[in-house]
Amino acid sequence: MTDEPLVLGIETSCDETGVGIVRGTTLLADAVASSVDEHARFGGVVPEVASRAHLEAMVPTIDRALKEAGISARDLDGVAVTAGPGLAGALLVGVSAAKAYAYALGKPLYGVNHLASHICVDQLEHGPLPEPTMALLVSGGHSSLLLSSDITSDVRPMGSTIDDAAGEAFDKIARVLNLGFPGGPVIDRYAREGDPEAIAFPRGLTGPRDPAYDFSFSGLKTAVARWIEAKRAAGEEVPVRDVAASFQEAVVDVLTRKAVRACKDEGVDHLMIGGGVAANSRLRALAQERCEAAGIRLRVPRPKLCTDNGAMVAALGAEMVARGRAASAWDLSADSSLPVTDPHVPGHDHDHVHEVGEENLYS
Repeated sequence: MTDEPLVLGIETSCDETGVGIVRGTTLLADAVASSVDEHARFGGVVPEVASRAHLEAMVPTIDRALKEAGISARDLDGVAVTAGPGLAGALLVGVSAAKAYAYALGKPLYGVNHLASHICVDQLEHGPLPEPTMALLVSGGHSSLLLSSDITSDVRPMGSTIDDAAGEAFDKIARVLNLGFPGGPVIDRYAREGDPEAIAFPRGLTGPRDPAYDFSFSGLKTAVARWIEAKRAAGEEVPVRDVAASFQEAVVDVLTRKAVRACKDEGVDHLMIGGGVAANSRLRALAQERCEAAGIRLRVPRPKLCTDNGAMVAALGAEMVARGRAASAWDLSADSSLPVTDPHVPGHDHDHVHEVGEENLYS
């Protein structure tokens, strides 16, 4: 094994079949097969549809990643896979595939945490993570503030979502505005032509007695929906661009304000932002503005690495190999509620990962 471990990562926590290949902190391949169009007509992700799409896409996506990286599967030093959190059925497809490839190749298997992977992917863009790192993860299911002193073993939750996550709110407001699914990209697009100060929407959990680092976007979602309903009931035209801009501003204002506060309170001079909502242009701009004012260095991966992908799983897997972390056992299972305090799921006796020895079963 070289000093720069070559790892394949598989991500199937939701509706993206992601396969990435990483050598150390260098990205070699990032192949994604999305089933978002299949879910759009339902207005959200349907777990069974996602699971079946993963089954169909898995082998072709792995083959595409290997070809893109210009390597043989036999060259790999390990196989990493998202073990949780996520949709149970979707996760099981990825975990089963990872086990099959790892066993056939005689390589160690690493079941890793989806949220920790979102943090680790930034290494592919900006080099090794500072220790400690404060991370703001914002996606369809999570709005979290996490403090990591070692991405492979120590991730501490500072704050999390109480009800609706930011991404959920984007999807629901887009639905109310009849803009389609997913909501994040389309809200961002309409907001660029709107006035973020046109409507004074509420900022959830920002009062002096509210939890300092927790998030709640349910009240905001309700306030926006009622404002739109009132306009329609009065027979007035809804200013879609102004609503989108004002809603988006309320979300990113809260996210960035709490993230910068957490950095200051913990004495951390780096903030990393990840997750699908990190692709939002206004979130990036406001975070940059507030971090510069506070003397905090901001790290945000390029948009493609913010959404769910196999590269982030491979990045964390490579870090596990590089730091000598224990591999997972063959009885690794998917855990839809895997806590972020478990960056990876080790096994007990790991000699068995090399049972097939030199008789490589993969062809």
